[in-house]
Amino acid sequence: MKIAMLLSGGVDSSVAMRLLQEKGHDITAFYLKIWLQEEFSFLGDCPWEEDLSYVRAVCEQTGIPLEVVPMQSEYWDSVIKYTIEEIEAGRTPNPDMLCNNWVKFGQFLDKIDPAFEKVASGHYARVREVNGKFLLERTPDPVKDQTYFLAYLSQQQLSRALFPLGDYAKAQVRELARQFNLPTQNRRDSQGLCFLGQIKFSDFVKEHLGVRKGDIVNIDTGDKLGEHNGYYYYTIGQRQGLGLSGGPWYVVEKDIPNNRIYISLRQNMGDKYRDTFRVGNFNWIAGERPTKTDLQVKIRHGAVIYRCQVRFDDDDHASVTLERPDRPGIAPGQFAVFYDEQVCLGGGVILEQ
Repeated sequence: MKIAMLLSGGVDSSVAMRLLQEKGHDITAFYLKIWLQEEFSFLGDCPWEEDLSYVRAVCEQTGIPLEVVPMQSEYWDSVIKYTIEEIEAGRTPNPDMLCNNWVKFGQFLDKIDPAFEKVASGHYARVREVNGKFLLERTPDPVKDQTYFLAYLSQQQLSRALFPLGDYAKAQVRELARQFNLPTQNRRDSQGLCFLGQIKFSDFVKEHLGVRKGDIVNIDTGDKLGEHNGYYYYTIGQRQGLGLSGGPWYVVEKDIPNNRIYISLRQNMGDKYRDTFRVGNFNWIAGERPTKTDLQVKIRHGAVIYRCQVRFDDDDHASVTLERPDRPGIAPGQFAVFYDEQVCLGGGVILEQ
């Protein structure tokens, strides 16, 4: 099989490529240069050159050809513009979610030879074809499972997607990297948003949206406790970065028109955790919404998954009731990704209440 392998410079994609090589596939590695070095180099060190050095080392060791594909303009026009607009609107975006849909399994396909039957990556996910439909399924490692980030793929995209790590846990992948003696075997997993690298998210926001001073208010007493530099630096449930004594304090509400942040103490949070929310702008991987309403949902990437009841108002709006309140906090702009046990059905955007 002729396969285009998305190689990031990390251990996961390196192992995924070696597993495919072991099976005798015809592989070409592709490194997507989405890091906007020229625009943001003054904010911090640029990681893409280090990533690319690892990519080249893995390709040299394996004898697999490598192509570097510049996609900065595509990434800016889709993912970064979306991120800035969502932040300014006071919502909590997830750029990594739409990077997969718009870039890695989207516009990238237009840049490669259509003779490539599959596009492979190091995501922890499974694809299974049943009666002509492609299902996205969870993996054995609940912490590393990345179906959450793939919930906006279409049937067409999923039909060409290949995830060699679908049957593995992270510890097994690390062990395989040692067995293969890969140059990436001891490299730490990347953290944070894929396009920021070493840059702080707050610095990125400041560069694009600046500083807008506003009040920090105790929602329980109405007292002003301090000032902030802009509502867009904060998300519901956030604890870090408030700079206030007497805590721990948590962000519980944002008054965007008045640029005001409301906070509460931990001991007062019990009645502020929510178990319901509205959701819309759906993508259903099967191409149609599920008939079942007793589902499971993730509100963020990770092992936490809730049983829930979904009540559809129409094809693009629904109300969701969780089995128990979400303690970190439900914020508009976050993605809710729905599951029917092992199968990822798709997702929607959490709306203003």
